[in-house]
Parts: sequence; C-alpha cells; structure tokens
Amino acid sequence: MGEVQAHETAVYTHGHHESVLRSHRWRTAANSAAYLIGELRPGMRVLDVGCGPGTITADLAELVAPGGRVTAVDAAADVLEAAAAYAAERGLEGAVDFAVADVHALDFPDDAFDVVHAHQVLQHVGDPVRALREMRRVCRPGGIVAVRDADYAAMTWYPATPGLEEWQELYRRVARANGGEPDAGRRLLSWARAAGFTEVRASATAWCYATPEEVAWWSALWADRTTASSYAEVAVGGGHAVGGDLERVAAAWREWGAAADAWFSVLNGELLCRA
Repeated sequence: MGEVQAHETAVYTHGHHESVLRSHRWRTAANSAAYLIGELRPGMRVLDVGCGPGTITADLAELVAPGGRVTAVDAAADVLEAAAAYAAERGLEGAVDFAVADVHALDFPDDAFDVVHAHQVLQHVGDPVRALREMRRVCRPGGIVAVRDADYAAMTWYPATPGLEEWQELYRRVARANGGEPDAGRRLLSWARAAGFTEVRASATAWCYATPEEVAWWSALWADRTTASSYAEVAVGGGHAVGGDLERVAAAWREWGAAADAWFSVLNGELLCRA
C-alpha cells in the first residue's frame, strides 16, 4: 500500500524508496483489509485510495469479480506504473483502472463507488477530515468507506532497545513536522465523526512480526528506510536529526533484529463507515 500526498501542507514522509515498497508489497487484503472483506460482493465498484504498488488493489479486484471494477489512485505516478504492471501479472488488466489523484479533491462524480478504501493514508494527509468527506462524497448512499491506519505511539516490541525508543520519538516528530499525524489509528473514529459519518463500526487489529524470518525482514527494511529513504532526507533537512543519529537508529534496528526472542507489534485502527 502506498499513501496519497494530497495537500500542500503535508509531505509523504516515507517516499517510495525500495525499502518502503518492500513493506508495501507484503500487504494483502487478508493481512491488511480483513475487516472489509466481508462487505465485498461481485459486481461492486471500488475506489482504492493511495494504492501504492497495488498488492491490496489486485486482491480487491479479485474479490469483486466477476463484474466488479477497481479504480486505484495514488499521488505518485511512478508507483502507479508498478501497480499496473503487477495487476497485469495477476491477469487483471481489464478489472483495474489507475489514475493520479488528490484525496482532498477526487476527480470523480458524487455516488460513483460502492466502496471507497484507504489503507495507511489518513496519517499522511494535511486534512484527514476533509479527505474523509471527499471519500464519502464519491461513495453511493449505503456504500462503505473503509479506512485503516497504524498508530506509531502504540507500536511495541521486545527486547527493550533504547535506539528503537529514539526511532519512535524521532519518526513521530518528523511526521508531524511534515503535516501528518503518526498516531492516526486512535483518531480515526473522531475524524469520521467530524466528517459527518453517523454509522461507523470501529475495530483494531495488529501486525505481529515474531518468526526469525519476519524479524529479519522487518528490522532490515526499517534500518534501510532510516538511512536511505525520503524519511532520512526530511529528518536531516528539517533539522530533526543528523546523519550520525540516523546511523545509530539503523544500528539499533539491526541489534534488535539479531535478538533470538525479538517480537514487534503494530496496532492498526480501522473503520467501516456507512455513507
């Protein structure tokens, strides 16, 4: 899953470095949108906001087949090219459309979709309430707006590694300086109420990385992301860190990942909002 950069006061903190896409390509409807799957039916029209490399998008397209269609949008044209290529690999060329879009001002008519889905998007936008109102506008009456976002302050791990505490504090500071809200998961319900939704089902699920393979993958991608992605550039450029700080945090990720009993959990808030 990618995220939509949709407002001049918000900057997408992660960017689309390989270490970021490594994480996004792991995401599927099963591990990232299970709360929505039971609402999907053949023939539905779905808008996937902030589709990134398209792994969840492709799953959604299969879940609304036959007769359904997914429109996938993102702020980054290059990642849309990757998503289109992935859909073609899955044999879904005729089932998915792709377009560059601004979640605060979607270029679609009112009531155009049965389901509007956004995964890990609202934490990165300048005005999440406005974004939710826009998602509601393009969703038909009785349709579903589904959103899911992580909550960085609620992330937890073992063993205790001081460098990861530094990472958590630094990431949250950088994300907020970029106009986003890294602790979005706990705020989704409040934002939905402010956007005018009255029928909302809120829940929470977690990603958990605990096998040796999962821990190695998670620690390596965050070590790489800390020093090589757009996050590193904005952390240093914004005066939040210097190169030595980032190297120290990356080393902490590798140290944590080498622990035989390493465990990490990411709490995600999620909502099904009836339009």
